[in-house]
Amino acid sequence: MYYSKVEISGVNTSKLKVLSEKETTELLERTKNGDSKAREELINGNLRLVLSVIQRFAGRGENPDDLFQVGCIGLIKAIDNFDMKYDVKFSSYGVPMILGEVKRYLRDNNQVRVSRSLRDLAYRAMQAKEKLTNDKNREPTVEEIAKELESLRDNTPTTPFNEIKEVIEKELGKPINEIYKEIDEKPLGSASIGQVHKGI
Repeated sequence: MYYSKVEISGVNTSKLKVLSEKETTELLERTKNGDSKAREELINGNLRLVLSVIQRFAGRGENPDDLFQVGCIGLIKAIDNFDMKYDVKFSSYGVPMILGEVKRYLRDNNQVRVSRSLRDLAYRAMQAKEKLTNDKNREPTVEEIAKELESLRDNTPTTPFNEIKEVIEKELGKPINEIYKEIDEKPLGSASIGQVHKGI
């Protein structure tokens, strides 16, 4: 079972009603004729459908309440857009609509998560760049910053630049140049990824 708790978004999932195909068809017809009570009953009678869809996203660390609410939006869209002229069960139409809404939500709200070790590394790189800039009265090269990082002895293991780049790409799952094109600069301690990249 996906959830250890019974209540999601104030809904007791153990008591969710399940409509028969005949009941669903009758409620859809009444809904299409402007019956708001039938529409509400149709939504409540298909919440278990939403629950079955969001179970597919177990283990992703997403808030089940949020996914359930987004799934309900997909359900409502499915009810409002369902065309009874076609010989298809409502669930066959509703599941892809709910799934699509949840996937859109995950895509649009998926922020890049950066580990603490990577943030610390970016901060040390920024410090090295500032120190070298002051010492040399010019922008340091990539190689100079990498050597400075290797030479720092602050009881923290240091890492050369090519390894920094590898860590960033591994953490974010794509080439570093692609990352900077796709995301706005995000704060990393006192520096952003873009600022560190430009300085290194």
